[in-house]
Amino acid sequence: MSPVDYARAVDITSVKASKELRGRALSQNEIDSLMKVCFSDRTPAGFRDAALIAILRGAGLRRAEVVKLDLKDFKSDGEIKIRSGKGRVDRTVYLSPGAIALVNDWIEIRTLAPGALLCQVNKSGRVVQQRLTPQAVLFILQKRGEEAGIEHFSPHDMRRTFVSDLLTAGTDIATVQSLAGHSNPAITARYDRRGEERKRRAAVQLEILGR
Repeated sequence: MSPVDYARAVDITSVKASKELRGRALSQNEIDSLMKVCFSDRTPAGFRDAALIAILRGAGLRRAEVVKLDLKDFKSDGEIKIRSGKGRVDRTVYLSPGAIALVNDWIEIRTLAPGALLCQVNKSGRVVQQRLTPQAVLFILQKRGEEAGIEHFSPHDMRRTFVSDLLTAGTDIATVQSLAGHSNPAITARYDRRGEERKRRAAVQLEILGR
């Protein structure tokens, strides 16, 4: 390319595109439906899957992080230590009392043997002290989502739900960023799926009086 042609090419103004955000946040009704199908399964898999969803929903972990959790990483007060998360950064997150109870129900079945917190359950319903894989987490959520009859969602949508619900509850974005393990608040903001309702509620606060 000649210098003249190059100058003409780079002189063209870039066109900025606004892309639709990927993924979605699950509603509370959808979360409730997922939990109900787990509760209706009285096998060890049902208890494990309830604990898995409780951790993904309540702590916003990535698939790769949740499968790395060991029993020792979960404390009775709901504290969870995430070791070597994305970017090899450790962080601490916390579960609500309801989520703690679900994890403890699973541990009672799993037993206190050291190893993976969330382990495999074979076809005969026996707990196998072998770590789940990220792909297994995907299959579990797909299965429970189909059983619950809810719209397709990805494991990462649980993180989007976690971030969106914390922001809705009024948690400051710096705290949400820390809990989600994001490197900067701009990434956290991209997980916000509160949509138009958020803007509607904000506008209502600017009511003009004087009539």
